[in-house]
Amino acid sequence: MSFLKKKGIHISFKTYLIDGLSFMALGLFSSLIIGLIMQTAGNELGITFLTEMGVLAMGLAGPAIGAAVAYGLKAPPLVLFAGVITGAAGYALGGPAGAYVAAVFSTEIGKLVSQSTKIDIIVTPFVTIAAGYGISALVGPEIQSFMQATGDTIGWATEQRPFVMGMLVAGLMGLALTAPISSAAIALMLDLDGLAAGAAAIGCSAQMIGFAVASYRDNKLGGSLAQAIGTSMLQVPNIVRNPLILIPPTVAGVLLAPLGTVWLQMENNASGAGMGTSGFVGQIMTFDTMGFTLNVLIMVVMLHFIGPAVISLLLSHYMLKAGMIKPGQMRIDTGGVKHEKA
Repeated sequence: MSFLKKKGIHISFKTYLIDGLSFMALGLFSSLIIGLIMQTAGNELGITFLTEMGVLAMGLAGPAIGAAVAYGLKAPPLVLFAGVITGAAGYALGGPAGAYVAAVFSTEIGKLVSQSTKIDIIVTPFVTIAAGYGISALVGPEIQSFMQATGDTIGWATEQRPFVMGMLVAGLMGLALTAPISSAAIALMLDLDGLAAGAAAIGCSAQMIGFAVASYRDNKLGGSLAQAIGTSMLQVPNIVRNPLILIPPTVAGVLLAPLGTVWLQMENNASGAGMGTSGFVGQIMTFDTMGFTLNVLIMVVMLHFIGPAVISLLLSHYMLKAGMIKPGQMRIDTGGVKHEKA
């Protein structure tokens, strides 16, 4: 263990399923998600240059994931740069989940050999790339098939039982967004789409808008905006101290989801499903999926913004009066956030 520690390898749940997925989400946002936004904007506005730029960014999602994960795992320079290649290999053979596995595996193997020979400049990138490509070829297609099957099952179940499954998907994805794991990465790895993605977007939006409104008395405008268009993960330290503060935004998402899945048939895609209102990606992807019409705009405003705000405000006010939440328990420290979270 001392050898692994010396090499900067820390085998833990936090390292691989919290830090790793969080940085994977940053890589996805810097390539696939922002590229899709550019492409959508370019198509809608008739700007070819913007569309082409978006297509290019989307095509480099694998390398971006590889570099982001390697950076997040504190890889040495040669391992980090080789991670661009392993991420690309993993993405080509196993999609986003394959890119993540390839990046994690190759980064840790690369760390083991880094600076251990006099020809480090050859050995380290060779071993890193070989490890990443090897694991991609070995398990990448199986990982992609499993994630695709899981996502398809969730989508099928949501279509068959839109009321119950809509509530379940919204609740779980909303909690994932606020927890220190990446709901965006989960949605993309599962390739959620259709009604399931629509329910997930409602649940994630409810967390962000719900916390922003419920905590306004503690955080005022600046703190509320940081949660509404940034991340509700800012509330994690407060949730640890009083888990009951999760109730208002979670209930809001669960209650609103059936409106979207049963009555309004609200859909989304994998890029918007796990983003909520962060950078308004969830809303932009709703328009990309359903078209930008007045009816869709009204749905988005009601189910992503007004509905979560009203329900969360009423519930938090009741809980405050009942002593379940106390003044100051949702105050956040925006200065303590070091990384973006989706």
